[in-house]
Amino acid sequence: MTAKDQIQKDITENDVVLYMKGTKEMPQCGFSSRVAGVLNFMGVTYKDVNVLADDEIRQGIKEFSDWPTIPQLYVKGEFVGGCDIVTEMTLSGELDKLFDDEGVGYNKEAAEQIRAANA
Repeated sequence: MTAKDQIQKDITENDVVLYMKGTKEMPQCGFSSRVAGVLNFMGVTYKDVNVLADDEIRQGIKEFSDWPTIPQLYVKGEFVGGCDIVTEMTLSGELDKLFDDEGVGYNKEAAEQIRAANA
């Protein structure tokens, strides 16, 4: 299976996928840690893919999305963005709306707590 095939399989079979450096339990860069932290705090069920464990996936995800950096968040097969975009969407409430629109479960109270802490 090619890297592209594996990525397509992951984002098709899972509602939310985060391509990151490290794992959701042990992120290995600050940007990955921030996005995983948001998803973990909001109680989102997601698949984490450690790009450090597979160079083909690490390069392949950049080509797949035409986005040069990691982490990369996918929701229902669609590329959402990297750390800055996910952070902005969290603070503006856009991430909540995306999750609501796509039927992804999350803790709305936790999302509000993130916004309150960053107001």
